[in-house]
Amino acid sequence: MKRLIEILDRTLDWRWLPTVSQAVIRHAVAIQQIPAPTFSESRRAAYVAEQLKALNLATVETDDLHNVYGLWAGKDQQAPALMLSAHTDTVFPEETVLTTRTEGQHIYGPGLGDNSLGVGALIGIAHALRAGHILPEGNIWLVATVGEEGLGDLRGMKAAFTRLRPHVKSFINIEGLAFEHIYHGGIAVRRLHITAHAEGGHSWLNFGRPSAVHGVLQLGARITMLQPPAAPRTTFNIGIIEGGQSINTIASQAGLWLDLRSEDQASLAELERQVRLEVEALATTELKFSVVVVGDRPAGRIPAEHPLVQGALAALAQVGINGTLETGSTDANIPLAAGCPAVTIGLTRGGNAHRLDEYIDTEPLISGLRQLFLLTLAATSRENL
Repeated sequence: MKRLIEILDRTLDWRWLPTVSQAVIRHAVAIQQIPAPTFSESRRAAYVAEQLKALNLATVETDDLHNVYGLWAGKDQQAPALMLSAHTDTVFPEETVLTTRTEGQHIYGPGLGDNSLGVGALIGIAHALRAGHILPEGNIWLVATVGEEGLGDLRGMKAAFTRLRPHVKSFINIEGLAFEHIYHGGIAVRRLHITAHAEGGHSWLNFGRPSAVHGVLQLGARITMLQPPAAPRTTFNIGIIEGGQSINTIASQAGLWLDLRSEDQASLAELERQVRLEVEALATTELKFSVVVVGDRPAGRIPAEHPLVQGALAALAQVGINGTLETGSTDANIPLAAGCPAVTIGLTRGGNAHRLDEYIDTEPLISGLRQLFLLTLAATSRENL
C-alpha cells in the first residue's frame, strides 16, 4: 500500500484541497453549533444527511438510531469497499453555550475537535471526490454514528457495522484531533453502576444504622486500593458518586459509576472480578449492593505490519509526518473485535477536548485531509485484496 500511496500523491491534482479544507471547517463549525449530547443526535444527523444528499451520493439514509449512511459508488464493485466513520455525539449537555471564537489559527468551541471536525471531514471527502473528479475503485460508505461518548456504549457503531459488515473489507474512523497518531488497537472497556441500598433513617435518632452513602464511600476506598497490572495496561476510574437525601438523613440509596479499561480482555475480567469481590465483602443483610453493567466495549487489534496500518503511516509520511502507533477506545473497537481491519486517524492538532475551551489548530488541517484522502483511495484499491 505504501507504493500505491506514493503514486497517488504524485498523480492526483491537489488544487482543490484548500477549497475543500475551508469547506470542512465551515461544516465543522455548523455541526458544532447543533447541540448533540449522547442519545440526542437527531438534529446533527439531519444536517449531515442534508449535506450528503446535496452532493448526490448514490444512497443517503438515516436509521432509527440516527446513524447517517452515505454511499459513494466506486467503479469496480469487486474492489474492496471501505467504511469511513465519525461520531456525531458530544459530552456536553443540551444547554451548553456553544459559542466559538477565533484566535489566529486556533478556533475555540466545545466539541469542535471531538468530533465536529471529524464529521465535517466525512462531508469533505464527498466534496473532494466531486471537486477532483475522482472515481475510487471500490465503494466508500460514509457513516456518521451516534453513541460514541459516555454511556452511548458505541451503540451507533454496533448497529452500523452489523448493517454494513457484509459489504466492507476495511474501516477508517476519523477523529478531529490526534493528527500524527494511528490507533490500530481498541482497548476493552467495562462500565459498572454500583448502587448501595439501606433502610435509612434519622441521623440522630437512628445513628448506627448502615448508610448507603457510607457504604459507597467504603467501597470506593477499597477500589482505589486495587493494583491493576501495568502490562498489559489496565486502569480504573470512579467518575461519579451520587446519593443521599439530606445532610441529617441516613442515606437509603447511593451509587458510584466505575470505568474499567485494559489492553487485554482477560485482565479486564480479572479487575472486574476483584471489584465484585469487594462489593460482596461489604454487603450485609442491612446494606445491599446491586451491580449493573452500563458499558461493554470489546477489544481488538491488527498488527503494526498490517497493510492498513502501514498505509496510514505512509500517508502521514507523504505529508512529512512520522506517525505514532497507539491503542485507545473508539468506534473502531467494534470492527477490530470482529476481525475487520480498522484504524483511527486524526485530522489536526488542538487541545482541551471535553472542555469548554476546546480548540482546533487550522494550520495542519490541509495535511490531515491529504493523508485521509490518500489512505481512503488506497484502501479501496484492488491491489489490497
